[in-house]
Amino acid sequence: MKYAHVYVLFLMLVCHTSCGGQNQTNVPQDSFSKEHNGFSASQLKELAASKVPVSMVRNVKQDRNGDILIAASWGGVFRYDGKSFTNLTSSKIGSHRFWDVLEDRRGNLWLASNDSGVYHYNGKTFQHFTTREGLVNNRVMAIYEDRAGIIWFGTGGGLSRYDGKSFQNFTTKEGLSNNDLTTIMEDKTGKLWFGTRGEPCFYDGKTFTVLKNKDGKAFKNVWSIIEDKKGNIWFGEVGGLWRYDGSTFTKVSQRGAYAIIEDKKGNIWTTGQVNLQAWALSRYDAKSLYNKMPTVTEIKSEERTNFYGILEANDGSIWFGSGNGVYRYDGNTITDFKGKEGQK
Repeated sequence: MKYAHVYVLFLMLVCHTSCGGQNQTNVPQDSFSKEHNGFSASQLKELAASKVPVSMVRNVKQDRNGDILIAASWGGVFRYDGKSFTNLTSSKIGSHRFWDVLEDRRGNLWLASNDSGVYHYNGKTFQHFTTREGLVNNRVMAIYEDRAGIIWFGTGGGLSRYDGKSFQNFTTKEGLSNNDLTTIMEDKTGKLWFGTRGEPCFYDGKTFTVLKNKDGKAFKNVWSIIEDKKGNIWFGEVGGLWRYDGSTFTKVSQRGAYAIIEDKKGNIWTTGQVNLQAWALSRYDAKSLYNKMPTVTEIKSEERTNFYGILEANDGSIWFGSGNGVYRYDGNTITDFKGKEGQK
């Protein structure tokens, strides 16, 4: 794909920890480090004690008060009030591989972990949900609240629906395209869309419909799904960025997209791998989205650091998670919160 008028900003990213077990191939590991993705007990303690997110950040959200919520693997779930970070979890429920965070309509937080189910936080106490309480699987990657107030959990073993009292579970036996779910989104018509390690599907309240791309081929690892202001559905997968208008699939980019958002101006932002050496935060200009060659602006890492979840905050700034923390881009300046700004 040809990129018109592209400029690149280089971020110097320094990994303060063993990011997700990288560079551990030849390092002997005891049973503890194997169970905890390559981290030793002392490293986990260091991550949990950090005042700012310094580990892998899969998702970034904003709550009703405008505070930024950050799910950092092993480091904890953080809240940023514009001045300082607060770790909501480290001293209360310990270190876990937090993957997603959701504030529900009542103001409670739901925390998805990749290793120990889901935690519900009412601001004072935590309630723990696992397979013992009815969750379909304890490896949870996505949480979503639909317009009816139902909480949905995408896990490594299927889909769970929670109505506040009990769980209802769905797997491939009920029509899911794949039991390993990655993302959940409700469109304007009330259909729920699910990204999986395979093909995406949607649920109309009765049946699941599995989608294939324009060539009838299966998607591979659909990590993100959004609906834009025009009602188009966007898919981010290993094989590229796709737009679906309800009848036709258009491949917008050959590059994979881990996360997708649409900003207030209609620009599409993605994170994804741009080559073997780097990942990038990319902005697809709204005015050129339907051109054969959309105008793309990139913020690229010089080092092999992955970029993950994206958020447009209320003030228009773009937040994005990485393999070793979280960053904010205000249109001119990139703030690395591992530096002085994050320690205030």
